[in-house]
Amino acid sequence: MRLSTSVLFLMIILGLGAGCRSMTGESASQNVDDATITTQVKAKLAAEKASNLTRVSVATARGNVSLTGIVPTATDRVRAEEIARGVKGVQGVANNLQVEKP
Repeated sequence: MRLSTSVLFLMIILGLGAGCRSMTGESASQNVDDATITTQVKAKLAAEKASNLTRVSVATARGNVSLTGIVPTATDRVRAEEIARGVKGVQGVANNLQVEKP
């Protein structure tokens, strides 16, 4: 009886540990890291006074940042990527920003 209770307890603990991964297969700490990177990139884009980078959407998965949206100039497009690359923890940047048509 005591052995079966111990085995059951161990199985529950292992099951809970396996459940710490999200549907994407990322651990809780990876999700937190990605959320932190996204927040930092968004904050730095919003703080950029020289241009309007507030219409840029930012998503992060496993340290890879994806930028989407519309920016006024090609210079703004490049600047947004530079800002994202400058954030600690960023592994790569996919710059999918579109430049407004004149």
